[in-house]
Amino acid sequence: MSKLQIYCVTDREIPFLEESDYKLAAVGKKKFSDKYLKCDFKDNIFYKEENYSELTFHYWFWKNQLQNHREDEWIGFCQKRRFWLNSKKGNEGDDISKRILKSIPSEWENYDAVLCEPIKLGTKLSKLIKRGWKNVIKKPNLLFNHREITIKTHFDLHHGHGVLEKAISLMDEKDKKEFKEFVNKNTKYNPHIMFISKKGILNNFFKDQFKWLFKCEKIFGFKDLKGYDQKRLYAFLAERYMPFWFRKYSKIIEWPWVFSDTHLQ
Repeated sequence: MSKLQIYCVTDREIPFLEESDYKLAAVGKKKFSDKYLKCDFKDNIFYKEENYSELTFHYWFWKNQLQNHREDEWIGFCQKRRFWLNSKKGNEGDDISKRILKSIPSEWENYDAVLCEPIKLGTKLSKLIKRGWKNVIKKPNLLFNHREITIKTHFDLHHGHGVLEKAISLMDEKDKKEFKEFVNKNTKYNPHIMFISKKGILNNFFKDQFKWLFKCEKIFGFKDLKGYDQKRLYAFLAERYMPFWFRKYSKIIEWPWVFSDTHLQ
């Protein structure tokens, strides 16, 4: 019988999950109790945490823990404020501990990967004019379609014009053309670097993702990445790559998730 194991990546302690079956993964500079998995030893990139965010743990897990899981086991990741829900229906109520995913839904039977239900991209006209004037010059019709913009345009506005394009130029040929089409055509994507899949698929995903991101470091580095929109650049790149990769290399089902921070107050 297949098993489900969820890892929640967090930069602060989450008491309500500490007695659950979730594995709690610590990133960041705060101190954590022994109930939390640390990722600053063995093969790790902990020194890049400011720029890689939750990917810091993903890398450590891939290099040091993935091999310990069974081939048929479902392995997933969530965050301190964003959680998988236990069902596509009946998720009413305020108690987040009763709403989060705890077992394998029957709907997953014919799939081999799970992604968050997508978010639609758009922006305010004022922001488009202020930050995206280069995009507008190239495509003036954006002024009339700013409520529905592509992944590429959205990335340009928030993380630097042309940054995503430069990153794509470093990608392996097997994905480069298709990923470029993906970000230039789609106006929504599956967010938050949250995914659930199995050992073999996860190994291939992590291998492709980190190979690309480490190439990107040679162009963008670390010291010139300033402010929230650029500091976590490698996490933002991964967030756009992740849904593309799983859609191309696995059969995905989209699943509901929830934002909740009441447990952190």
